[in-house]
Amino acid sequence: MSRMGDVLAGFHAAWEFESDSVLIRFERGIRTPKLFQALGERRIPLEAIAGVTLTPGKRGTVILRAEPRPGADPLMEAADGQLKEACDPYRLVLPAERETLAEYYADELRAQLTQQGPAERFLVDAPEVPRAFKAYDAKASFDGRAVSFRWFWTGASSAKWKAGDQTFPVADLIGVEWRSPEVFEGHLRLLRRTDSVAPVDQDPASVVFGLGYGPVHESLPFAAAVLAAVRSAGGAAAVQLNSGRRDPADVAERIRHLGELHEAGLVTDEEFSVKKAELLAEL
Repeated sequence: MSRMGDVLAGFHAAWEFESDSVLIRFERGIRTPKLFQALGERRIPLEAIAGVTLTPGKRGTVILRAEPRPGADPLMEAADGQLKEACDPYRLVLPAERETLAEYYADELRAQLTQQGPAERFLVDAPEVPRAFKAYDAKASFDGRAVSFRWFWTGASSAKWKAGDQTFPVADLIGVEWRSPEVFEGHLRLLRRTDSVAPVDQDPASVVFGLGYGPVHESLPFAAAVLAAVRSAGGAAAVQLNSGRRDPADVAERIRHLGELHEAGLVTDEEFSVKKAELLAEL
């Protein structure tokens, strides 16, 4: 491996190469993605990396990327492929004139990688707790032992108000479902063994994102921290609720809500048609 302490600096981040890991330090500049600023720095053990690529970027840049092993990083597991390229913490953008140097480090890293396939446990540290953020309908907080939702009267549904504020011990959870606030129906849902699939605006184990609520840099580290705690406590891996067929009543409710957004001008004709077709395909 490279000499301990060697540093490769790019846009928004610098990678420091150690004998058994790569320490990624993110900048805090105004142009740095907020997720990077929130993460600060992350140590990635070499055993958590499956491969390394170096590809041409845009406007005279090259991109060095470490490919995390599936199941090695709670942040990437919670993200489930929803992060935009610019917010990928394993991606280092460099000026094209540093391509030769980047290729050297890429080769050095590749020579040290010995692990392939899914990891049996998280190898990268989860974001530190306590964690909190504001969703559209609640304030969510996590102290390392339990997740709490405190409903906002301006956003929470009547079903959530009726259920009252909620606290969920980690021991009662089997996973977390995070859907980016940058897409339609963004939310964070806590998964329990006895849960049935219900609309997130009616489910007291979930909070709903909205414009300006639950941004990625706050809600994703939160989800990753909860997921790591669940896994550490012996819970199952995150469950995908969008697999299989949905309850027809759930689909009908979602289409009704989608129609209201369309009538209000918040969803275009094309978006309405595409999303409606997706929902009907789940029946």
